[in-house]
Parts: sequence; structure tokens; C-alpha cells
Amino acid sequence: MIRVNKTMLLFCSFILTIPATMALAIEAKSGYEYIEPETRATQDDDFTNPGLFAVDRGQRLFNNKQNSANKACADCHSEDGTKLDTKNIARYPVYSEDSAEIITLQKKISRCRNNNAGDKALPADHPDLIDLETFVRNLAIGEVVNVQTDGAMTKLIKQGKALYNTRYGLIDMSCSHCHDMYVGRMIRGQKISQGQGNGFPTYRLEPEEITSLHQRIQQCMTSMRAEPFETDSNEIKLMGLYIMSRSNGLKIEAPAVRY
Repeated sequence: MIRVNKTMLLFCSFILTIPATMALAIEAKSGYEYIEPETRATQDDDFTNPGLFAVDRGQRLFNNKQNSANKACADCHSEDGTKLDTKNIARYPVYSEDSAEIITLQKKISRCRNNNAGDKALPADHPDLIDLETFVRNLAIGEVVNVQTDGAMTKLIKQGKALYNTRYGLIDMSCSHCHDMYVGRMIRGQKISQGQGNGFPTYRLEPEEITSLHQRIQQCMTSMRAEPFETDSNEIKLMGLYIMSRSNGLKIEAPAVRY
């Protein structure tokens, strides 16, 4: 038997008749603006932010030599990653003309390890890869998200937006219903944010784990009683790209702390 949360059903009853395309143009705001003061304090404190454990794990992996090549990421990029270009990190996801695909920061890290350190490429959202992504993204904390929106990206972002505005699941809602139309409203004791991507990977307090943007999309779809997009599928990469493009102009906070 499928059990649907009553609070969610009551909330959804107000919005099911609203077309998902009726999104209002609003100023981009980080999810930080919508969380409780206590959660902000946790995020801001390097001693209490639990997401920084993922940063530490990621740095250890960054410095570990791969068995086949006896080489680590740090051999090229320094032990603390300071040789990486933080402004370039803020551009991800990017589009590769050579392979004609969206390249997430995770995929870039995995391929770099494979090509230069001789290690087998890790599958998307592998725990080690999320830790590595968290470490690398954290290096760019404070940089402004700057995802390309012109050229080949224009069509891809449009496709991602269409997915974002599509109704899913038994609850028959789109991402836009919550994150465009009902921003700031309360649901399950939490304020609805704009669903921006500048804080990912994010430490989520409820499941007590570091979470990638793509995983959060899957979790939201599950909450809508929908079949989540497959990991590393074209659909999840397109929606992730659109969400990150919405975050242009916001400062990177990774790892943010959210409920």
C-alpha cells in the first residue's frame, strides 16, 4: 500500500490546478536565506558543519596515490588543491564539444583520475566521488556560480527547464510548483526555498548525509511519488544543468547545511 503524507497532500491541493509554466521572475536567492538561524550557524562554523567531514575525506582521497600509476590528484594540483582554478570550478557543469555531452564536476574529477592517475573511473554519485566533489567544490567557496548559458548550452538548458516544469508522480507536481510559485511557504516545518544548486554537495540533516545535486533531485521525485531519473541519465544531467544555471550569480557555499 502506498502511503502519502497528509501534510504534503493538503499543500498540493492548493497548487494542482496551477500550470507549472506560470513561474514568476524572481531574484535568485540561496537556500541559506530560508533556513533557520541555528542551521545557518551550523553551516557557518567550521567546527560544527558536518559537511566538512566529507571535505576531509575528499582531501584524503585527493592525496591518495592510485595503485596502477602510483600517482595522486595532488601530484598535479597540490596537496590542498590550491593549483586548481576556482573560477573554473564555478563554471560546472560544462558542455564538451569533443564528446557532445554535459560534463558535471563529478565526471570531470572521475575522468581526470582515470586518464592521469590510472585509476578506474568511478560511477556517478559513488560515495568517494561525492567526497571528492565536495572537497573540490569547497575550494571555490565564495566564488560566483557562472554556468555557460549561450552557445550549445542554450538548447540544453531549455530542455532542462522543460523537465523542471513537467508534473511528476502520484502527487502530479513539478519542481516549479514548489521552487518558483510557493517559495517561502511552510511545509513539514520548513520554508520552501528556490531549490538553488550553489550549496551542493549539501549536508542534509534529516538523513544525516552528504548529498549531491543529482541525488537531491532523485529524493524530491521520490517525495512526489514519482519514478526518479536514473543516476547519470540524460534527464538528470539536463535538470541539474538547468538548476545550476538558475544559480548563476550566487556564491558557492558547498558544503551547505540543509534539512
